[in-house]
Amino acid sequence: MKLFSPLTLGTLELPNRVVMAPLTRVRSGDAGIPGDIVVEHYRQRASLGLIVSEGTYPSHAGQGFPGQPGLVEDEQLAGWKRVTDAVHADGGRIVAQVMHAGRVTHPDTNGGYEVVAPSAVAIEGTTRTSTGKQPYPVPHALTAEELPGIIEEFVTASRKAIDIAGFDGVELHGANGYLLHEFLSPESNQREDAYGGSPEKRAQFVIELVTAVAAEVGAEKVGLRISPAHNIQDALETDAADVLATYGTLVDALAPLKLAYLSVLHAEPTGALIQDLRKRFGGPFLINSGFGLITNREEAIAILEDGVGDAVVVGRPAIANPDLARRWRENLPENEPNPATFYSTGPEGYTDYPFYDSSGSSN
Repeated sequence: MKLFSPLTLGTLELPNRVVMAPLTRVRSGDAGIPGDIVVEHYRQRASLGLIVSEGTYPSHAGQGFPGQPGLVEDEQLAGWKRVTDAVHADGGRIVAQVMHAGRVTHPDTNGGYEVVAPSAVAIEGTTRTSTGKQPYPVPHALTAEELPGIIEEFVTASRKAIDIAGFDGVELHGANGYLLHEFLSPESNQREDAYGGSPEKRAQFVIELVTAVAAEVGAEKVGLRISPAHNIQDALETDAADVLATYGTLVDALAPLKLAYLSVLHAEPTGALIQDLRKRFGGPFLINSGFGLITNREEAIAILEDGVGDAVVVGRPAIANPDLARRWRENLPENEPNPATFYSTGPEGYTDYPFYDSSGSSN
């Protein structure tokens, strides 16, 4: 089956096409330093074709959650080096997802830093901070003069992720309502300068940022994650023609770079929008078929057998089954994920999911 065949992503050779999604797990403490249980969690999943780390912030202002790991301080990078060493020692491959939360944070979460976004438009509702739930603040609208500084944060974090922390590459987070996605959405981006207004202008910042990171670390070590029309965290994209124009512009501009891959989160991966973007990108295309739905073995196999994508990105099955690649290859029973432990602080629901035992049980 194609799902269990090798795949080349830039400089990486994957032994199978089951990719672990970037999963927020908030186990890195107040200082954002990956510790022993984080090392063990990722090491356990080294048999997956590729591990994409949870979102890691490139600057303190970009931290979105308490307990989120960073790529800023030396101690954070050293913690990640322990993770990547453990994954590599067990034969795995791992890239760092570089994520700036944008307006999806609060000063009580990011250490008192100013919350920034494309426009001064707050998200409705509340966010969980280190001091309890707080309303989302009205963010500072980044000026055109400040944008190169944000790009440099991504460039620097990406370079450190590879050179110091030992990651095999980086995935830039352009999805799920965070900073890069905020520039793409007409609801969160209400700018009237060269970075807002038309679909082409709204795509411009992301194009410049991805291009800069690729120039720094090599396009063959850079992936991009997008979620067109995901409509999450008030980054709304409800006009189909606008979505196609925005993401078509983005993909057309990035295709010549020959990135390692494009990872797309969308509920209808076989639909015209996603397949058009795949054709325009022309490179390795990773499919994540749903945020609210769990991708199962049968769907993953079908996605590849039907030629919809080149690899399948999975979340909750990878949380609950560290040996997911083996279980899917041999069609073995699976552990059920426990959502109550997704965002807790200890090993429960993180490093204690059992591997399958050849005697017929999990251990």
